[in-house]
Formats: sequence, structure tokens, C-alpha cells
Amino acid sequence: MCLEVEIPEPAPAPLVLVPPSPSAGGKLQVATAVRDLRHVRNLSQRQLAARMNVPRTYISKIENGKTMPTLSSLTRLANALQVDISVLLRDSSNRHKDETAVLMNDPFLAEIAHYASQLDALQRSIFLNHVRELAAGRKRTA
Repeated sequence: MCLEVEIPEPAPAPLVLVPPSPSAGGKLQVATAVRDLRHVRNLSQRQLAARMNVPRTYISKIENGKTMPTLSSLTRLANALQVDISVLLRDSSNRHKDETAVLMNDPFLAEIAHYASQLDALQRSIFLNHVRELAAGRKRTA
């Protein structure tokens, strides 16, 4: 007589596929657009909120996809970020392509991009650090 108890293996849970809701994708796209554009404009959430005359927590909720801004809030966001409202509603890959195209229309930036692409990683890093210093208004010594 065997005293070992045989424990049955648990049955695997059935796989359920739930299609993503279109509204959730929209929230994330707007959230990403707001966060990306705020960073590009070098604004804090507090600064953007002040431009819109809303609490900072509202900007945080938008960026984290916890709330979807109303049409009037989207308009105020676009104005505060100095972009067309359609930019907030585009997916990130198209938004980045559009921003790159605008930058590359500047002959000076296009020339820099051409030369920067020929630099190795160390040279590119040194170059970008110098550009950051110049942009910050610091003068190089030595």
C-alpha cells in the first residue's frame, strides 16, 4: 500500500485574447506627445501647467494616461507647447519624422547632421558636449 498522495497538475487557464480598445491607444499617444514635446521645449510639468493655468497634477495625469484632455484642453496644450493641435494627436513615429524634416530644412542643421554622421562615437560625444556648453552660454577655457 502506497502512502504517497498524488497531486493532480493544475489545468492551464484558458487563453483569452482581448483586443486593445482604441481609446486606450489614443490616451497613450496624446500622453507620449505631451511628454515628448514638453521635454523638447525644455519645460517642467509645473511650467507647462502655468502656461495653461492648470494644476501641475493635471499635466502629470495627462502624461501618465490617467486622463484624456478635453478638446479645449488639447487646444490650450497645443498653444502652450507652440504646436498645431494635430501634432498632439499623431502617433510618435510620424511626429518624430515631421520634426526631423523641419529641422533638416534648415541648411545649417542639415550641414551639421551631414558632418556629425561621419564622426565616431567619441568625436560625436565631444562635439555634442561643446554644442551644449555653447547653448548654455558657457565659454570654453584652455
